[in-house]
Amino acid sequence: MPSHLFADRPAQPPEPGAVDALISQTRRLRGEVDAVRRDAVANEDDPQQRWQRALCDLAVHQLDDLGAHLGQLRAGVPAELAPDAKPDGEAEDGYDGALDAALATDPGTAYGQAAPPRTGSLLSRVGSAEWNLLTDEVSWSEELYQIFGRAHESGPMSLDEMPSMVFAEDQPVLQAMVTDCLIDGKPIDGEFRIVRTDGRVRTVHMTGEPVLDDDGCTASMWAVLRDVSELRRSQRAVRESRDSLERSRQIEQTERRVAVELQEAVLPPWRGSLRFAHDGPAPLDVAAHYLPAATTGLIGGDWYDALALPNGDALLTVGDLTGHGVAATSSMAMLLGALRGMAVAGIRPAALMSHLNQLLETSVQPALGSAMCCRYDPVAQTLTWAQAGHPAPLLFRGGTGHVLRRPEGVLLGATTGAVYGEAETRLLPGDVLVLHTDGLTRAGGAVGGFGDDTGARRLLALAPRLASARDAQDAVRAVVEEFGEEQREDDACVMVVRAGR
Repeated sequence: MPSHLFADRPAQPPEPGAVDALISQTRRLRGEVDAVRRDAVANEDDPQQRWQRALCDLAVHQLDDLGAHLGQLRAGVPAELAPDAKPDGEAEDGYDGALDAALATDPGTAYGQAAPPRTGSLLSRVGSAEWNLLTDEVSWSEELYQIFGRAHESGPMSLDEMPSMVFAEDQPVLQAMVTDCLIDGKPIDGEFRIVRTDGRVRTVHMTGEPVLDDDGCTASMWAVLRDVSELRRSQRAVRESRDSLERSRQIEQTERRVAVELQEAVLPPWRGSLRFAHDGPAPLDVAAHYLPAATTGLIGGDWYDALALPNGDALLTVGDLTGHGVAATSSMAMLLGALRGMAVAGIRPAALMSHLNQLLETSVQPALGSAMCCRYDPVAQTLTWAQAGHPAPLLFRGGTGHVLRRPEGVLLGATTGAVYGEAETRLLPGDVLVLHTDGLTRAGGAVGGFGDDTGARRLLALAPRLASARDAQDAVRAVVEEFGEEQREDDACVMVVRAGR
């Protein structure tokens, strides 16, 4: 291609050493980004993972282009671009994935460090053209034929012929760029879509400038055309994934707000200690606290409740449903409402667990749950309780504590027709009873569950602090100080009950 006299001064060629350093840095960065891309988990159901993978793909495409351009810059003008060169052959979209393949075998070759680029590989991403306004001659580089999918025998297209391959809605864009360049001497910089002769749609980015004659008039137009289809596809994937991620975040925030409002509406509104059976011989001082999970922003299905029953007894219950979000809190609200209603009706704890199990089985939102239901008789000073796959209460007396023996009971919703046992414990004045869900003691990735007594031993070690607590709220504060700062995987509830002195 002949040299051109541009409106501005031509840039000086870069130092070879500087280009080599850039090629080395680009090659190393490309390898690191590609390693991150390979390690990315492609879960199409996770918008965040789709967004991360799309960003990696986009970065690799951009580094591919950068490496190709630096390779051209280092090698100088290839022989194939010389005016008298004969084409080696025409490739069909041969540049797609060419850099990936080259890097897999020899990254140095891919970035121009070992051998000059070949026609039909990296250079086929970029082609050049010149339209001479004085002679009507048109000059196309070999790569431009490949970009347009045009046979070399058909010759280059004139400016009047090019719109025939351009999308109808993009033709005004091309026309405006060419007009501004030829008439007003403005540089070209824009994109349009073409339909190749084989029917494939490609996106082409076109940059160029007017070539001036000795009198300063426009003699011809020179342009570089670059196939940016894959780059734009990656950018579109990033944008769509980002939008999907943002929608997911908005949905998650809305769901969390609804779940919090539902939880606050269902759980007892009292703060601090709550006293039951004021007129009885052994009143109860009750306090509770909810601890959210650290590993998720959604509210779970944990609950606590204390309710004065019509006959003077007190209902004490804690429980946990699987799942998080509105589904879990709505199921929790349904279960807690049923539990309160049945307790007010006088149903005993073991039968109550059976009814809750049946309720979960027939629910439109199947779930599993653990629960503990206690009924305290202030006259007899007895605590009757049943559990469904739930940690047993801890009883503290005289400065020491122990875990109560659990009666029989499987998880709610686990099996049909489950039978639940009952246990009875007498509470003496000054006794402290700690009820909790298993999320309290299963934190930081610990094994948890009933086979691991680490959490129970930590709770039992709080006996001196619980014995010296002023009230139930002070005792709850001691438990929260011990467990509240941990990176728990699940939310939790703790309830402290102290018998009147």
